[in-house]
Amino acid sequence: MSDITTISVSRRENVGKGAARAARRAGIIPAVVYGTEAEPISVGIQELELNRLIKQTGFFSQLFQLDVEGDKMNVLARDLQVHPVTDRAMHVDFLRVAANATITVSVPAAFINEDECPGLREGGILNVVRYDIEVSCRPDAIPEQIEVDLTGFQVGDSIHISAVSLPNGVEVTITDRDFTIATIAAPTKVVETAEETAAAGSEEETGDAEESASEE
Repeated sequence: MSDITTISVSRRENVGKGAARAARRAGIIPAVVYGTEAEPISVGIQELELNRLIKQTGFFSQLFQLDVEGDKMNVLARDLQVHPVTDRAMHVDFLRVAANATITVSVPAAFINEDECPGLREGGILNVVRYDIEVSCRPDAIPEQIEVDLTGFQVGDSIHISAVSLPNGVEVTITDRDFTIATIAAPTKVVETAEETAAAGSEEETGDAEESASEE
């Protein structure tokens, strides 16, 4: 697990559309913190700080510590609303999490050891089926990423979750099947060449048949 990032936020006493627009004009993005059976609180986060965080990988799977004017709490980002035209952040929802709780998060898959993958060395293509893997774990055990080792996989192979070593205390939420994370697809040129060869063979057979018919 990575170090917990602390975010300093301020309480927002005034809420509503007018107050939210005023906050954004001042460079403050409205947010709400809810969960753990406590009352939701409205806060504001500096837009520059939020933009820095959302550009990082795993924004929704990273545990943050909110410092609400000295009152600290661990949270996960659960929703981010953006402007439909400018993509500017408009609002954030944070979920409080208790230290002993089991939570569900989607963690990015990271593919490693591509040089040790015979299928890729032969020109195969890594076809990613799942860029994120949903897992359950304690808040203090959230991994930055799930490493998927490509060592030894050949063209045509599928990489299933059973081939992945998960960190201690981390379990996948899908347990009823050995789901696929990625496949090693055949090189495009090889496929095209095979199709061209098959087409040429079909044309030759047609030509031979026509020639035989004319001779008869």
